Amino acid sequence: MSRAVMYETFGGPDVLKLREIPEPHAGAGEVRVRVAAVGLNPMDWVLSSMPEMAQQFGITLPSGFATDFAGTVDEVGEGVSGFAVGDRVYGAATGRAAADFLVVDPAGTDTLLRTPVEISDEVASTLAVAGLTASAALAAIDVKADDTVLIGGAAGGVGVFAIQLARLAGARVIGTASEGTHDFLRQFGAEPVVYGPGLEERVREMAPNGVTAATDLFGTETAEAALALDVPAERISTVAAGPNPPGGVRATGGVNAQPEDLKRITDAIVAGEITVPIAATFPLEQIREAVELQAGRHVHGKIVINL
Repeated sequence: MSRAVMYETFGGPDVLKLREIPEPHAGAGEVRVRVAAVGLNPMDWVLSSMPEMAQQFGITLPSGFATDFAGTVDEVGEGVSGFAVGDRVYGAATGRAAADFLVVDPAGTDTLLRTPVEISDEVASTLAVAGLTASAALAAIDVKADDTVLIGGAAGGVGVFAIQLARLAGARVIGTASEGTHDFLRQFGAEPVVYGPGLEERVREMAPNGVTAATDLFGTETAEAALALDVPAERISTVAAGPNPPGGVRATGGVNAQPEDLKRITDAIVAGEITVPIAATFPLEQIREAVELQAGRHVHGKIVINL
């Protein structure tokens, strides 16, 4: 037997239960990973609490929980190439990651990559969803060295990647966040600005020569402010505003990222050009507490479950 976080009804963190289940094994074309760490994302508790969103991702009840993981390959099924027992790996498996063992289809919809020796399992477990989402958000607006980029929700798990990737491209970054997180944002090279009413005016004062691109990682406030600042709609992206964001701006997400984006991120981490802040760690037995903390939306960085 092995452990897995499961839920049988949709709802808040209280629906999550740590269950004993039969130990899964890799079949043909599959790889089994002994999970060492799971990185939480807002999409995890959104899927477990909103049936309509879960349906879009093909999730039915009962379901497992969480997406991002890191660990070690301990079984390789027939026909699999590129992975061997003992390989350290990381990736994404929607709605299944929080478990002792995870069976992954690397040629299907799951994501599986080797973990660079210089990167810990904790850090590797935070990369797939947030890293790919940040990459897609910036690629959609073609961030360049001469840009001044406004990033909404900059202190969140996706935001810290977006800031650093934009800075690596040479852009100036203005990031929205609560006042208490401003020193945190400065660590990553962003110039912080308080979100909320008056955002447009505050950004105009900080960038009198104009903002040239923007990405909104939380709702639509930043996208609407960018439109008011005369940023062209095609140079504004959103990742959490649904398929029809305001003003014709670009809706995007991790599914639109390029396959090489995660390698680019891991290379930058190894080179010391990107830092991944781990805000808190929890054991698997405290999954509810971890989700409650993240759902409060005041976490600066990533939350990791250690197995």
